[in-house]
Amino acid sequence: MGERLGLLKVTVVRGKGLVIRDFKSSDPYVVAKLGNQTAKTRVINSCLNPVWNEELSFSLAEPVGILNLEVFDKDRFKADDKMGHAHISLQPIVSAARLRQILKVSSGETPLRKVAPADDNCLVRESSIACIDGEVVQDMWLRLSDVESGEIQLKIKFIDNSFANTR
Repeated sequence: MGERLGLLKVTVVRGKGLVIRDFKSSDPYVVAKLGNQTAKTRVINSCLNPVWNEELSFSLAEPVGILNLEVFDKDRFKADDKMGHAHISLQPIVSAARLRQILKVSSGETPLRKVAPADDNCLVRESSIACIDGEVVQDMWLRLSDVESGEIQLKIKFIDNSFANTR
């Protein structure tokens, strides 16, 4: 792992239209991975439109990677069932943070860039990256892959080392 860039805070907001993996519903949770770091949300029982609102934290370093997410159905007596996966490149938010430094933006709300759906992400629609009171934030909906249906809403916040040192 190269130079440490800062802290990535991933808020897993909610899921929408998740698939049934038990008899009538599912008990979903999300596992997020960045390099060799892993974090997961709590299980929401019997719900296809869960609301987690859970913040997961990761250390971000060069080279900037891809955030991978997997949704599972918690099972008591057998292996947990897969409910789809998604990914998002973190390069756009790191680039936006560098732009924030160049522009010396630290207060208010300033749009920095837009990210369109592409091969290096599972975006449902265009997503905006903004600087909100000095923090670089991206709100997004990701479509789950290898599954009949399902989307997951995330809010990612990048807190770079140089900004943390100036506060």
